Formats: sequence, structure tokens, C-alpha cells
Amino acid sequence: MDYFRKLPGFRRSPSGLEWQVLKKLPLTLLLGTALPALFLWILHSSGLADAALYGRIFIMTVSLVILFWTFMMVIGIAAFIIMLMKGPAYVADPYQSADFNDKEDDPLSRH
Repeated sequence: MDYFRKLPGFRRSPSGLEWQVLKKLPLTLLLGTALPALFLWILHSSGLADAALYGRIFIMTVSLVILFWTFMMVIGIAAFIIMLMKGPAYVADPYQSADFNDKEDDPLSRH
């Protein structure tokens, strides 16, 4: 039994923006995490902010990074789903339900 039987005559859609997004995602995640971390390191090493202000800025920066990661995860999942949808089509196995009627026996199909 061949579970992954491709649909004959199906043409794959050309790749588009989803591959560009998936290729740039690691660098975007790295920069989106490193830049706020660099900001916090510079702020901490310069001593410009007292402890209370630095604590508030730290919490806001970490929450911003987590929000950024969440956005990037959603964008990555969407690009991956689009990539899968553009892939080859597979033939589904037929499933006959218990109340299935042939078109010959169906009174509604007769005109």
C-alpha cells in the first residue's frame, strides 16, 4: 500500500516569498535578540541608570524580545505552511460512509 501516492498531472506551484522568509528567519532572530541584549549590556556597563530604572528597562526589553520571538514564530509557521501547500498533491483514499448512496439510487439526482 502506497501511502504517499502523488496525484497524476499535478504541477507544483513555483516557490515565492515563503522561501525568502524562511532563509532570513535565523539572521532576523539573531539580530532581534542580540540588539536588545547589546542595549542592556551598554546600559548596565555605563551605569547611567539606577537599579530601579534598570530593572524596569530590563523587564521591558525582555518582554519585547519575547514578543519579537512570538511574531517570528508565527511568521515562520505561516511560511512553512505555505511551503507545504505548494508541494505535490497526494491522492486521498476513498472513504465510503455507512449512509452513502450511488447516484443511480439517489432520488435527488434524477431530473
